[in-house]
Amino acid sequence: MLPSALRARTQFTAIGRAGVPALIAHPDGNSCVPACIWMHGRTVYKELDSGRYLRWIRAGFAAIALDLPGHGDRFDASFQHGHRTPEMIAQMVRELDEVVEALADGPLASLIDLDRLAIGGMSAGGMCALAALCQPTHPYCCATVEATTGNLNELYRGPPDASQQLSPWPIAHDAAKVAAIDPMLHLAGFRPLPLLAMHSEADAIVPIAGQRRFMIALQQHYVGAGADPALVTFRTWPTTGAPQEHNGFGQVATQAKTEQVAFLSAHLRPVPPSTDF
Repeated sequence: MLPSALRARTQFTAIGRAGVPALIAHPDGNSCVPACIWMHGRTVYKELDSGRYLRWIRAGFAAIALDLPGHGDRFDASFQHGHRTPEMIAQMVRELDEVVEALADGPLASLIDLDRLAIGGMSAGGMCALAALCQPTHPYCCATVEATTGNLNELYRGPPDASQQLSPWPIAHDAAKVAAIDPMLHLAGFRPLPLLAMHSEADAIVPIAGQRRFMIALQQHYVGAGADPALVTFRTWPTTGAPQEHNGFGQVATQAKTEQVAFLSAHLRPVPPSTDF
């Protein structure tokens, strides 16, 4: 169930040729506003983070929350298992192109300003976002990810120094499938843009060491492209009290969501709605 203030401003639809299930939360349902495409983590669904979406529409930009392949309104039990994660990421990246095309040409075209479109996600959803950003022709002007990594080879196969791994990843993945979607291996296509990444330093699911190496490599890529490495922000907390230090930000969740809204507002430049809700 969505909070009533959010429910009144939300529609559910299927977007693109693949019919990707989407939750569209819009500040007023009439004006053309910036938006952020958001993807949840594995085993959950797009409706889960209603508080996040309510914050966004109160700030003046829309939320376009998508179900990952095999999740939510397109549930497939096999996709709940981690062995299909690389396949899921690859499929979602392809579908994102269709989603953006449909936003440009479909009934939402007058409601979403594609010149002010962000992308983001948590955990597996964040992996999808980072992989999508390695496509030079993407339309996004900024991005925000949480508890995720752009260093998939290290996540699944271990870091250069095995002693740094908190625990072995319990599922073996095909190296070629991982390499095909690993942002760390495709930084050449990553067009510099403002990026906010947030992480608990004690994350037991996605160890921070690999993501830290990715963020350093990304900043170096920005420098090589003539861009300011300060466009990349890596916000971390020693601990948060969240389950496995991965699912949400526990005791600092309000702080994390507030900082995310401030980041998106700075780069999407929304006009907050006059209606109080």
